[in-house]
Amino acid sequence: MEFEPVIGLEIHVQLDTKTKMFCSCPVEFGAEPNSLVCPVCLGLPGSLPVVNKRAVEYAIRAALALNCKVHTFSVFARKNYFYPDLPKGYQISQYEQPLATDGWVEVNGKKIRIRRLHLEEDAGKNIHEGNKTYIDLNRAGTPLIEIVTEPDIDSPELAREFLETLRNILRYAGVSKADMEKGQLRCDINLSLRPKGTNQLGTKVEIKNVNSFRFVQKAIESEIERQIKILSTGGKIVQETRTFDPSTGLTYPMRTKEEAEDYRYFPDPDLLPLVIKEEWIEEIRATMPELPKQRYERFIRDYALSSYDAKVLTDLKELGDFFEKALSFYPEDPKLTSNWLLNDFLGQLRERGLSLEESPVDPEKFSKLIKLIKEGVLSSKLAKEVLSQMFETGEDPDTIVEKKGLKQITDEGSLRAIVQEVLNAHPKEYERLKAGETKLIGFFVGQVMKATKGKANPQLVNKILNEVLSQ
Repeated sequence: MEFEPVIGLEIHVQLDTKTKMFCSCPVEFGAEPNSLVCPVCLGLPGSLPVVNKRAVEYAIRAALALNCKVHTFSVFARKNYFYPDLPKGYQISQYEQPLATDGWVEVNGKKIRIRRLHLEEDAGKNIHEGNKTYIDLNRAGTPLIEIVTEPDIDSPELAREFLETLRNILRYAGVSKADMEKGQLRCDINLSLRPKGTNQLGTKVEIKNVNSFRFVQKAIESEIERQIKILSTGGKIVQETRTFDPSTGLTYPMRTKEEAEDYRYFPDPDLLPLVIKEEWIEEIRATMPELPKQRYERFIRDYALSSYDAKVLTDLKELGDFFEKALSFYPEDPKLTSNWLLNDFLGQLRERGLSLEESPVDPEKFSKLIKLIKEGVLSSKLAKEVLSQMFETGEDPDTIVEKKGLKQITDEGSLRAIVQEVLNAHPKEYERLKAGETKLIGFFVGQVMKATKGKANPQLVNKILNEVLSQ
């Protein structure tokens, strides 16, 4: 029997607020352990939570970006469970009446439905060292949104692509940096198998806290393989929570799966229902920024870029910003700017192990290099050399060209003399060229470039050679 996977995801996203969800403690990654805490986020007796308005605004913004219906009435509940990094013994979340529902994200032409998006607070962090566990509660109380999809995902590849698309949307919306390495985006996977072509659902297994796109894909592949082996030999899948170990590429059982009733949800008595005015939702909607799909379509329409270039430039918001900033300084040739940015510029970053934010070459300096290329001052070879120097020194390309005397030779009279010298230096090849062996033009262009140390304009050299031949 053939089986097919049915996959839904639960994604926890830290909102990019300055303070926590229910108190004024700052949100700061990498601070001294347990230094950013107060009676409220520690759950001390007598302390009372107060809702962070900016967190609510960001959650609404995220919901609108994901095509959700935002509800004007939602309720905070207590989700009760006992764990070392949960100081109150419960988590403030939303359950029966969430902030938003019924959204969708399009991935490669397929709509992945979003069942709900709700606000909650994060737990602290357990740090395991040898046989000891330390607890850092700095993260406790950080504002989160939880995004729950319908089981519309049918392959490991689609799960990864959905997550990458989702992260991109949230970054564009300005609600989260969604950095998985910093735990700002974490994913739980709900997966079951069913006989191919049927509608019945199998027993669901949850894989908790997978923290990279690659590992999400690997975890799903591993779990599908495990479940197929069990079902193919007549066994039964146990409903449970599992964890993924990247070192082995396998999932392992953690505990039997909890149901909602195990958490004993009830409305938090310290918090009033969250009532949002329609006017505020519309204000937020009116200030929504351009999202990735809109920018992708605009880049193709306005800059005549290929679908591939537009996708790469819009997949990382900061890269698209860099591109448009460079064009604001020199708008003459978007395609040329895109080509140099995606190939040589990113190549320099990779070679030096730098992020875009760490680049010593800013959009203005980069635009000056494009101008020199476009105007024929620099050949492609010389431009690569100048770009490398720009990364080395941080200098302006005009300064480097002046210092090193790298300007391309575009004076036709000078080049004609050099071409004639090269032809005279290779009489046999010249005779073969005149006899019709036109492939030797490439040889002579190379010789001229060698004689000029790469400074000759190759198009002009080609033109001169063809004119000499015609005479």
